[in-house]
Amino acid sequence: MIGTDNQYIMVHVTCPAEHAVGMAQLFVTKKAAACVNIIDNVHSIYRWQGEIQNDNESMMVIKTTASALDKLSQLIEQHHPYKLPEIIATPIVAGLPEYLNWVGTSTDQNESEP
Repeated sequence: MIGTDNQYIMVHVTCPAEHAVGMAQLFVTKKAAACVNIIDNVHSIYRWQGEIQNDNESMMVIKTTASALDKLSQLIEQHHPYKLPEIIATPIVAGLPEYLNWVGTSTDQNESEP
C-alpha cells in the first residue's frame, strides 16, 4: 500500500435509484471518474425545506482524482435531479499502487469542462 498525498479521492452522491446508472455511465464516459459503485436501497432520513424526509435512494461511490473533482461536480450539478445534490469528497489515504494508477489514467485530469 502507498500513501497518495490526497491525489485520489472518493466522492459520495445519493440520488433516486432510476438516475444512478445513467449518471454513473456519464461520469465514466466523460472521464470524470474511473469507477462508480452503485449501492441500492440506501434509506435516507433528512431535513429538507423544514420537513423531515424519509426516502430510499441509491448511493454512488465514485473513485476519481482531486484534479477531476471540478469536472465531476459540474456533471453532477447538470444531471442530478435534486436541486441540492450531495457531493462529498474524501481523500484516499492509501491504496494498491496499481489500482490508484489505474484511477489516475482512467480520468481526464487536465480537462475541467464536461
